[in-house]
Amino acid sequence: MSQTYHAQIYVTLRPSVLDPAGTAVQSGLKHMGYDNVQQVRIGKYVEVTLTANDEAAAREQLDKICDQLLANPVIENYRFDLKALSPQG
Repeated sequence: MSQTYHAQIYVTLRPSVLDPAGTAVQSGLKHMGYDNVQQVRIGKYVEVTLTANDEAAAREQLDKICDQLLANPVIENYRFDLKALSPQG
């Protein structure tokens, strides 16, 4: 019997990759007076709801989804939080 899971996926640039969007936001914050902001990194947040036979299968499928579509493994890292939903949602 399959279970429904909800995943919150965070995709971020690898630390060694330049982040022009993050630099622009940091500059904007500095112009707004937020001189204490030392670094800004911009990423993506994705929510996915899926069904799987168990948590391990859901995690395996999410790894494939992230590797093949949501993240560029050459320049980005990803992580996700996974939660089993109750039958009502």
